Amino acid sequence: MRILVVEDARSLAEVVAEGLRDQGMAVDLAHDGLAAAAKLDVNAYDVVVLDRDLPGIHGDTLCRMITEREDRAMVLMLTAAGSPGDRVSGLTLGADDYLAKPFHFPELILRIRSLARRRPAARPRTLRAAGIELDPVHRTALREGARLELSVKEFAVLEALLRASPGFLSAEALLEQVWDENADPFTNTVAVTMGRLRRKLGAPQIITTTPGVGYRITAPGTGGTAQRGDG
Repeated sequence: MRILVVEDARSLAEVVAEGLRDQGMAVDLAHDGLAAAAKLDVNAYDVVVLDRDLPGIHGDTLCRMITEREDRAMVLMLTAAGSPGDRVSGLTLGADDYLAKPFHFPELILRIRSLARRRPAARPRTLRAAGIELDPVHRTALREGARLELSVKEFAVLEALLRASPGFLSAEALLEQVWDENADPFTNTVAVTMGRLRRKLGAPQIITTTPGVGYRITAPGTGGTAQRGDG
């Protein structure tokens, strides 16, 4: 899940981003409306956490811009303007949810996950393929009923592969979805994380690799190149 946090208070933005990353989300930051608009033109986001009182482009204007897009992100307004009238006006602009500051961080996480599930074409809450069951909300992953103990990034990679199943995800797409814009595309981060994930999934391997195409989840014995280690 990829999130854009648009907040001009840098210390708060960093705290929110760090907390969301701890939950396995890929998070980009923008500290003004112009920077946010530029990122929205380049990247696809599931949810935008949006402050209203922004420099550059006001949050209300940015909200309208987001909601007019064909493949739009869901918008959670996170703002100090928390009166009933403020909430109504924010929702009237097209925001999908509204949370006033100060807020309870677990509530923010639940609201973001709820919005991601409501996004058009979102998959069901529990993802299933090749004997894997993954629940992003409760952070549980099972293989043939046995619980998998995964790191935050391993869980996020498995979630991304399951959401794409039966299609492929390239290493570049995984970097975009699971890490963020600061990830170095020339590192072996994806391969190393994939190697650890494969070892934890155990045999028979269900993550196959097609050179030049990417990774995908396949049922054992259905073809593809199953690789061990860090490939």
